[in-house]
Amino acid sequence: MAVNYSTEGYVVLQGVTTSGTFGTSGSTISWTGVTTGGDSDFNHNITDDDEDGLLDVGVDTFANPIFVFSGYTIESGGVDYPVFYYSTTNAYLVALPQNGTTQTLISAPGTSNVYQPEAPAYLCFAAGSRIATPECERVVEDLQIGDTILTSDGRSVHVKWIGCQTVSTRFGPAERLMPVRFAAGSLGEGLPHANLTVTADHGMLVDGVICHAGALVNGTTIARVPLDEMGETYTVYHIETEAHEIILANGAPAETFIDNVSRRVFDNFAEFEALYGDVPEMEELPYPRAMSARQVPGHLRNRLAVLLTA
Repeated sequence: MAVNYSTEGYVVLQGVTTSGTFGTSGSTISWTGVTTGGDSDFNHNITDDDEDGLLDVGVDTFANPIFVFSGYTIESGGVDYPVFYYSTTNAYLVALPQNGTTQTLISAPGTSNVYQPEAPAYLCFAAGSRIATPECERVVEDLQIGDTILTSDGRSVHVKWIGCQTVSTRFGPAERLMPVRFAAGSLGEGLPHANLTVTADHGMLVDGVICHAGALVNGTTIARVPLDEMGETYTVYHIETEAHEIILANGAPAETFIDNVSRRVFDNFAEFEALYGDVPEMEELPYPRAMSARQVPGHLRNRLAVLLTA
C-alpha cells in the first residue's frame, strides 16, 4: 500500500535546461522563470509507492500520477523541495506545502541541487529517548549544550547543540509523519533495552550498516507509530556533536546529526547560528547507508526476520 503526502500548492518551472545529461549523477537543472499555481484548495498528493519515507526517481509521483519524481530538488530555507517531471509535455512541477498562488519558496532564475535517485528527510529522536552518558542514561530532552555523552565505542564527547523540531499532525501528510518504534530487543542482543521511537530517517547502526529506521519496519517489532498516539503536535530532538558519531539511545547504536539535512529545519536554528555562525561541512562516518528497505543487506534482513519469529 502506498503512502500519500498532502500538498497545498505547486509551481511550474519555465525555461528549464540541464547541465550534463538529464537524470545522471552530477547533473542539475536550471530555470529562468516560475509560474505560480495550485491555490490552497489544490489537493493532489505526492505518492510514496514503497512507504519508505523517501522519494524514488521514476517511481514516486505527484498529481494522479502524471508527474514522476525527477531526482532533482530545490533547496529553499533549509528544506529540499522535490521536482516532478511529465515527459510528454516536458513540464516540471514543484509541489509545495503552501498556497501556490502566493508562494515565496521557489525563486527565479535558479538551479537545483545535484541529481540524486532518492530524496532524504529528517533524522530525530522522540522525547523520552534515553541517551548514554558517563554517569547514567538521560532523556534526550534534558540534555544541554556542553553535556558529556558516550559513543558506542566508549568515548566521551560533548553535546555541541540539540536541534528541536515541532511536528504538527493535523495538516500533515498522514503516514509520512509517523515515527518508527523499535520494540525492546528488536535489533538483537536485547537492544534496544526499552522501546525506542525515532523519526523514519534516523540512522541506526546495525551489523555495520547505518539503516534508516523506516527501512527496517517489519510491521510488528519495528513499526510506524499511529499519529493518534502522538497528539496534534509532538517534538523531536537531534543531538549534534563536533563530529558525526554513533551514540547509544536506549542502549542501541544511533547516529548523531550529520549535515546532509539542513539545521534550518529545526525550530531553534537561530540559536545555532548565534553560537557558531557558518561552520565547515561535517565528515560522515565511513559506514554504508541503507535509506530504503531494498538497500538493507540480505543478511541483515534475514537476521531481523529470525528475531521477529523467535
